[in-house]
Amino acid sequence: MVLGKVKTLAVCFDYLNDNNVPVYSGGDSVSGRVIIEVAGEVRVKTLNITARGVAKVRWTESRNAGANTAYTQNYTEEVEYLNHSDTLIGEERDEDSPEEALTVLNTGLHEFAFSFLLPQMPLATSFEGKHGSVRYWVRAELYRPWLLPVRVKKEFTVFEHIDINTPLLLAPQAGTKDKTLCCWFCASGPISLSAKIERKGYTPGESLQIFAEVENCSSRVVVPKAALCQTQTYFAKGKARQLQQQVAALRGDTLPQGKSQSWDGKLLHIPPVSPSILDCPLIRVEYSLMVYVDIPGGLNLSLSLPLVIGTIPLHAFTSRTSSISSYCCTVSWPERPEAPPSYSDLAVTEEQRRGCLERCEGLEVNQEGQGTLQAYITEFRFQPPPLYSEVDPNPEPSCGGQETRPLTLSLRTTLTCSEQTGNYTYR
Repeated sequence: MVLGKVKTLAVCFDYLNDNNVPVYSGGDSVSGRVIIEVAGEVRVKTLNITARGVAKVRWTESRNAGANTAYTQNYTEEVEYLNHSDTLIGEERDEDSPEEALTVLNTGLHEFAFSFLLPQMPLATSFEGKHGSVRYWVRAELYRPWLLPVRVKKEFTVFEHIDINTPLLLAPQAGTKDKTLCCWFCASGPISLSAKIERKGYTPGESLQIFAEVENCSSRVVVPKAALCQTQTYFAKGKARQLQQQVAALRGDTLPQGKSQSWDGKLLHIPPVSPSILDCPLIRVEYSLMVYVDIPGGLNLSLSLPLVIGTIPLHAFTSRTSSISSYCCTVSWPERPEAPPSYSDLAVTEEQRRGCLERCEGLEVNQEGQGTLQAYITEFRFQPPPLYSEVDPNPEPSCGGQETRPLTLSLRTTLTCSEQTGNYTYR
């Protein structure tokens, strides 16, 4: 409470996000100003600031010790992430000096800057829950002679960043379940449920695309539904306390007996919620998509798909890659490629060859008495492949007593070499 000549004592941070909220992460520099407004001269001993970050849980449980005896068990734990102190006005008092150094503030507005570094370590994300919290704040304390100190506290937000652009958080999530309803000795048909989402990681403000298939072969009328659930788990003295709540939900159409229903990318919007907290020893915040079939008069058929709510949104390139990966998971590829067709399946029969040559008989003949190029190409196209042979089918007679021998294994060309001269001849 501000008393006397001190009209205003406030803490302001230099860095604010779009919503005018100071937001930081591990290793960041936190800077700001302590603003004091006074009406008249004020003598000040010291102006101190203290920055702290604490995760704390607390809950109680009732115990019975006997027939008429009951007691309450308290569970409390605390973890400190930040503890920083600084003096903006005045100095530490010297025990050898009986006099205190005082600072006089004249009428008007006075500002005193401060700054400090957050620890280079994973810090728990700021959180407020039913049985615990993670809070970070800066407290300013103004001390004056013979008067009560004036205090003010201002909280700031810390996010432990979670990047959803990682292979683990980009992997599609899917599941299948079925259930048979029974009533004494009579059993009805099964209810089957299958659901899939494109990835595991999302950020607040995005929309979940839900792909689901529900088949109702029972004798009851059911309703498919989906909900985004937040699970808070608190730990203290070796015990755990869990709390689950819905943060978003949607409803499908009523499904009569013997009918099925498909969700082809049904959208579920993610509201502004706290990111997942996975590294704090006292508080754990997890998310899941619950796709379930509401069965009147029976237990619901539920399918849970784990989610992680991060702080770094999906990149454009990663979004395309994720879509391709999700599509590839749904396509059934052949186990091995088909073998190429055999030559016998493509071979031209003698009947086809002769028919084509007859069509080419009417073509003109050039001056040298040879057929046109088209007729030659056509005849070559329908020629059967040559037989493999190491012997020249058209040998040349020896010339000048020089003996030749074939050296090539080619199908249409023969290379011969004279043993006397060593010259090679192509034919």
